[in-house]
Amino acid sequence: AAGYDGVELWIKDIHDWLAGGNTPAALHSHLQEKNITVENAISFTAWLSDDEAARKTALVTLEREMVMLSAIGCHRIAAPPSGLPAGQVLDIEKASERYRETLVLGRKHGVIPLLEFWGPSPVIHNFSQALAIAAAANDSDARILPDVYHLFRGGSGFESLSLVSGHVIDIIHMNDYPAGIPIAALTDADRVYPGDGAAPYRKILSALKKMGGPKTLSLELFNKQYWSQDPLAVARTGLQKMQKLVAEVMA
Repeated sequence: AAGYDGVELWIKDIHDWLAGGNTPAALHSHLQEKNITVENAISFTAWLSDDEAARKTALVTLEREMVMLSAIGCHRIAAPPSGLPAGQVLDIEKASERYRETLVLGRKHGVIPLLEFWGPSPVIHNFSQALAIAAAANDSDARILPDVYHLFRGGSGFESLSLVSGHVIDIIHMNDYPAGIPIAALTDADRVYPGDGAAPYRKILSALKKMGGPKTLSLELFNKQYWSQDPLAVARTGLQKMQKLVAEVMA
């Protein structure tokens, strides 16, 4: 109703829906009727954990999620640095091996894991770290899932986007951050509509355009002020603001 042609679903929401007696096939049919593509799914498995037992359990969970996503026509799943303790030191070689393992698993089911980094993460907070892991994985299916807020919050900046091309980035999370708040003090709840903050969107979108390949721009906001408003109005406003920014760059 808001005008979108795609959505990112959270794994927990899918599980909750299925728990109500629904089926993946029914969800797939519903999405097709609405002409909505599930571009990606938000997952939080501890695939990167140094705890071997926890990691094996996470991979079993991840495969189950992939099977479920394949049944609803979703071909991507987020692979974020969730569940990692603050004291864990990033080992690029280990991380790349573990990411490659998720890619091998994903190919079995046609669901590719997107390597995600989080600005406040104590382990993977920067685009350069994600890029190093993806490169070391030495796998043609390696993908990175950036987020405008996290690019700023983790100190990546935006010039780094020009270092990659084509399919390395399929999806980017669209949001903005207000000026005047120290980086370390920013939280997810501070995210605002794209274009309403200080993010250099002309530079960001121009870099995405130049790198080539199709791109999905996915609105992701955790602003409680928006949550208190009408969901349809918020969804429409976000889409309109993204379309305006894209039109300015494509002109």
